[in-house]
Amino acid sequence: MRVRLGRTWGAAPWLLATAVLLAGCARFDDRASGQSFTPAPELTAPAGPQPRLPEIDGTSRTNPRPGGTPTSIPPPQGCTDYDKAVVATCLDTVSAIAALPGGGSDPGALAAERRSGRIMQVSANTKPVQLASLKVDATGDGGLTGLALSPTFGEDQLVFAYITTATDNRVVRLTRGQQPKPVLTGIPKGATGNRGALAVDGKGALLVATGDAGNPAAAADPRSLAGKVLRIDTAGNAAQGNPAPGNRVIAGGLHSPGGICKSGDLTRLWVTDHGTIDALYRVNPGAALSAPAWTWPDRPGVAGCADGGQSVLVATAGSAVQQLPLTAEGAVGGTPKPLLDGKNGTGYGRYGGLDPIDGQFAFIGTVNKDGGQPVSSDDRVVVIQLQPNPNGGSGKD
Repeated sequence: MRVRLGRTWGAAPWLLATAVLLAGCARFDDRASGQSFTPAPELTAPAGPQPRLPEIDGTSRTNPRPGGTPTSIPPPQGCTDYDKAVVATCLDTVSAIAALPGGGSDPGALAAERRSGRIMQVSANTKPVQLASLKVDATGDGGLTGLALSPTFGEDQLVFAYITTATDNRVVRLTRGQQPKPVLTGIPKGATGNRGALAVDGKGALLVATGDAGNPAAAADPRSLAGKVLRIDTAGNAAQGNPAPGNRVIAGGLHSPGGICKSGDLTRLWVTDHGTIDALYRVNPGAALSAPAWTWPDRPGVAGCADGGQSVLVATAGSAVQQLPLTAEGAVGGTPKPLLDGKNGTGYGRYGGLDPIDGQFAFIGTVNKDGGQPVSSDDRVVVIQLQPNPNGGSGKD
């Protein structure tokens, strides 16, 4: 069986043409909520088959034939986008994405809108459907900024979100038809530094990257939840196996994280951070974040990330996706290559959320309505390659 979330999977003709986060005066409870929560699962089947994505044939601006240039694509008309790699249109500031399992040949995802607090279910040739609408405070860089499926999503259908409220930043959980329940509250809130990011670690735990709420000292304070990488269970407690038993914190020193991601074999963990410089850090649980793996002094606005094995992709609000090559030891081995940067008719503007579909492809969201130059079909969710062909397979240079 295939896992469903309120829709029927079907064949997708587009695939025939493209392959596609305790400071200030207030005090917050540093414990997870003790509320009980019984979800209403829709299916108990395991994740379904991986998406079957055919060979790229040049009909999208993200994936022309190796060595070629993008096919001429008519400009969007209203919410209609003729680019075959675009799977959803007319969204708003797609700050985070969570790819859904079991899509067969029709991959789908949940897309988070930072400012509206909406979580939308998207897939090709289907209008976006609202899964939930969360009350958020989107001032500054806050709002709905993190999204992850439960480690046991196939059984419980739970979705976790990182949000900014009127009083704090927090992790909540939800499923269709139920109100969100608090998981971890009291993450400090400030005028800035409210962004957060979520991921699952592949071992049954949630990874939470939190901002420093505009107070860099909080990121170095082991008593604060601000500016940290946390590893928690689905009830908000410290996960089993953390470096310090009973302690949620596995690393500290963040300012305003944009994304957290892991390698497919679970040997590498990365987090992006927007501060005095933009940086990509490799996280070593139990140690403070030290020397970054790479920095961008021009501060392009690093956001979501994805480890594709041979390279790490980092989405930025600076009109490019950065591809960082990796050595056999898992270190950054060279200068990043800008992809989807608008050159030669390619690119989609400013980028936010990023999440792999499988080992080859990923969903990426745009944030053009938040400081960019949106076209009529923005904001969009697009399918891209995790390992673009250096000779032109991604068509960005």
